[in-house]
This record gives sequence, structure tokens and C-alpha cells, in this order.
Amino acid sequence: MNCDNELDVRGLNCPLPILRTKKSLAEMTTGQVLRILATDPGAVIDFQVFADQTGNELLSSSETAGEFMFYLRKK
Repeated sequence: MNCDNELDVRGLNCPLPILRTKKSLAEMTTGQVLRILATDPGAVIDFQVFADQTGNELLSSSETAGEFMFYLRKK
């Protein structure tokens, strides 16, 4: 999947991945896609809730060998 920006929050625990994502999205324009790489298992639920609460679209989430990848489209 194509992305306009990438954020690496591997090694960080809640709430830092969400806070850094929020900051990155603030610098992007509507419709752009942010790819996030994380290692916190709680990030799966955190990003679903974040998308629901903010209106940003969670396009996909996946996990490979303990690393999570999320694609968010800015509202």
C-alpha cells in the first residue's frame, strides 16, 4: 500500500505511539496516508479506538514477528 509519510514508534509503549501519530497527522493534509510501525501489542486496540474517536480511517493493520503495521488516512 502506498503511503505519504512513515512513523516508526517501535520500542515505545502506550500512550507514546498514539501521541506521535497524532503529531504526524497534524502535519499532513486531508487524504494523505500515514504508515506506522509499532511493537506494543496494545497498539492494535489503541489505533482502532484512535481512528473511531478522531474520524481518521484505519485502512489496515497487520502483524509480523511481533511488529505491527498500521495505515491511517487523515480525515
